[in-house]
Amino acid sequence: MHELSIAMSMIEMATEKAADMGGAKVYALHLKLGQLSGVVKDALLFSWDAACEGTPLAGSQLVIEDVPVVVHCSVCRAERTLPSIQNFFCPVCNASATEIVKGKELEVTAMEII
Repeated sequence: MHELSIAMSMIEMATEKAADMGGAKVYALHLKLGQLSGVVKDALLFSWDAACEGTPLAGSQLVIEDVPVVVHCSVCRAERTLPSIQNFFCPVCNASATEIVKGKELEVTAMEII
């Protein structure tokens, strides 16, 4: 379960940043998580709670923004959101979608402190 190591890395990063800010208390960490990131959201949330115990981030929240898969259709010449990650075809013209624009994200976007 690599979600635990991801959670631990984010906790370490947030702890260091909070220390740089004079020991601020971290209330929440915000994350963009793409459907193609290879990370299971529920496993990451579970890992977050477990990994935070005994750290300065104990009791903090992990707020996850789900990012859908968006592709660029070379036929329509437009970005299209895929209705399913099981079907990589443009939902408008049904052309094969090979250029992924969004959906691979695993990005910390904000940290709420008190």
